[in-house]
Amino acid sequence: MRNKLTNEFAVCGLNAVNALGEIHPEQINRLFLREDRLALFGAVCRQLAVRKRPYKLCDDEELERICKSNRHQGVVAMITEPQTLALTHDDLNLWAQEGKTGIVLHSIENDHNLGAIVRSAAFFDADFVVESALDEETLLTTSAYRVAEGGMEHVMFRTVRNTAAFLKDASQVLITIGAEPRSRWRLGDLRMIVNDLSTRLPVRKTRPGIALVVGNKETSLPKEVKERCAALVRIPGSGKLDSLNVAQAATLFLHEIYEL
Repeated sequence: MRNKLTNEFAVCGLNAVNALGEIHPEQINRLFLREDRLALFGAVCRQLAVRKRPYKLCDDEELERICKSNRHQGVVAMITEPQTLALTHDDLNLWAQEGKTGIVLHSIENDHNLGAIVRSAAFFDADFVVESALDEETLLTTSAYRVAEGGMEHVMFRTVRNTAAFLKDASQVLITIGAEPRSRWRLGDLRMIVNDLSTRLPVRKTRPGIALVVGNKETSLPKEVKERCAALVRIPGSGKLDSLNVAQAATLFLHEIYEL
């Protein structure tokens, strides 16, 4: 939920607000919580008091009005509306030098899917999420923060205007893997693929930087995006269904990359 008058954004859900309070407490402008949550967020309330920022005890009905959701779990934090920075060559070079893993989202139109992907990214130690600037307004929502269960505080978000153009540059320094249901390569081949592609990078690393590219299940990745990926990999299944939900697929890929 966005408050355009105050330029604020609601973060709700126990784990989401707890992670925000532990990692980025300075971002919280106001806090609303049920009395039974006060002990859990005592440190955050004290920090708010020092900064002369308000917190308020509320019932469930008021919390629901504030965040426009009945899934607040007894706590809502208001933060300044997030602004995602445009990706730079310095970002790419840093990810390559430090062997970072991340996800490139193409036309992911469901904020719950974004939240689930970010949760998996944080769990499997992925560091960045690259999204289209066109999708940013629809994806970064209160629901996405809640579904991410605190994962939003552990990943770096960047935006690009054109996914294919970005991948052309990224493939020079990172291993770019596209999720493609019709690829001949299977998820179990990922270690071999990464080992082979890492020899072609300008900087040899024990663990190369990897960018996983995923799209929505209806349209998959467009031709120009697939052509910019260094390899396309599928998740093998029984064939009873055409594909997995994009968040489920991303989770399987991230686990496999984490185990490399």
